Amino acid sequence: MNELTNPAIAERLEAFAVLLDLAEASPYSPRAYRRAADLIRTTEAPIAHLVRAGRVRELRGIGPGIEGRLRELVETGEITELSELESSISTELVGYGRYLGIGAKRTLEIGRALGVRTVAELRAAAGDGRFREVPGIGPTIERELLARLADDGERPPRSLLLPQSRALVESIAEALGGDAAGDPRRGVDAPQRLTVVCPGKEATRLLDAFAELPEVVAVVERSDRRARGVTVDGVAVELVIALPPAFGTELLRATGAPAYVGALEPLPEAPTELGVFAALGVPFCPPELRETPYRGQPPPLVELRDVRGDLHCHTTWSDGRASVEEMALAARERGYDYLAICDHTRNVTVVPGLDADDLRRQGDEIAAVNARLVPFRVLRGSECDILADGSLDLPDDILAELDWVMASVHAGQRRGREELTKRVVEAMQNPYVSALSHPTGRLINRRPPNAVDLERVFEVALETGVAVEVNGLPDRLDLKDEHVRAAVEAGVPILLSSDSHSTAGLARMELAVTTARRGWATAPDIVNT
Repeated sequence: MNELTNPAIAERLEAFAVLLDLAEASPYSPRAYRRAADLIRTTEAPIAHLVRAGRVRELRGIGPGIEGRLRELVETGEITELSELESSISTELVGYGRYLGIGAKRTLEIGRALGVRTVAELRAAAGDGRFREVPGIGPTIERELLARLADDGERPPRSLLLPQSRALVESIAEALGGDAAGDPRRGVDAPQRLTVVCPGKEATRLLDAFAELPEVVAVVERSDRRARGVTVDGVAVELVIALPPAFGTELLRATGAPAYVGALEPLPEAPTELGVFAALGVPFCPPELRETPYRGQPPPLVELRDVRGDLHCHTTWSDGRASVEEMALAARERGYDYLAICDHTRNVTVVPGLDADDLRRQGDEIAAVNARLVPFRVLRGSECDILADGSLDLPDDILAELDWVMASVHAGQRRGREELTKRVVEAMQNPYVSALSHPTGRLINRRPPNAVDLERVFEVALETGVAVEVNGLPDRLDLKDEHVRAAVEAGVPILLSSDSHSTAGLARMELAVTTARRGWATAPDIVNT
């Protein structure tokens, strides 16, 4: 049996959480397995190795119960209870229903009433006019369901966060010997078009293998060289099988946004993307920039290896999971020269916050760590809340002692444009502020950006030298790509950070870099390169 990858393990735990939920288990169990799945997706160390070494509980959030499931999965390739749930609950129907926009429980009710467990059986029942056999389905609901079934290839895709979508397509690509493409390859912040491109003369074997992957619970479309599968969460993944001489052509076509690709069509046939660009007489374009028509020479975009340090992370002093020294050692292992500890202040009442005395005591700890880790340097910092009047949650005398100050709005994100902008500008004009954290306050798929006037923010940033952050938390990525480009064009200093709350979270710097690249940022545009 091949060793299970982290994405494959995370997918199994995610499926377990979904089925536990449908089986009406205690809400704590599904939540714990979802958290464990998210943790495993972002963990760089091979989980299977940690399980075999008896070290998996070193990961925060993995208790004895989940450790037992992981051990069973790694040693046998399955989780017995998950297999039992899958035999009683059709994940194929659940995934297809969610793909159509029908809730999982309602889909299962329909399946049980009709005595069907597969997509084919559901479609056949619909074709036979049997939907009215289901309690609660009258003529109006029947018409809606039939319309969804008839229109299933055109439904708006369900979006994932970028790390989840990348893990999904990369896992499928690795299993099939292909390449990840679509929105995740371009680094789109809420990917919807998930695609894998595989080279192959004979497509049947790959199409069959795709249908058997644990990530794919149903195949809703299949043709000679294409298929569309859905996950248990209803997320669609498209498979494209290219003839080897045209692999580069299909990879480029499956990666770029329609506007970008359309402007290059008709694409010449080539086995590599480099070959396609060469045949077009166009410079190679990084995937992150393939959004709108462009045939020019791209700038040398910032790369992860350019980043010299992370200037926004948290520790156990507030809501982090690792100590100052643990964070510093992990940052040093990444090749960084420095790390700024920026724990929350007291105004953020939902998590522990630090006052001036706390920061001075933390400063003593940082000094001791610095003495042990020379020449690596830990910077004393703070993620200091911006209060309603624009003042900061710490007095100037302690701010003056710090090496780095992130100013952040947490409460009051729904305030009006004028009030919010005045508040942010006032804070940015404090001489001790180094950077403005997650400027628009958005949470992807959960909360829209606030109304702050970024044009005015950029003006003040130029006047004061305050940097604007590209926050690497997967549900923030704030500033977003288009705002990064505006900041670059305005000459505003940009900070890339992970906003990490754990040693593993430092890896989120890569998401900040990706977002900056989508905004056409180069290394000189970034303050921590």
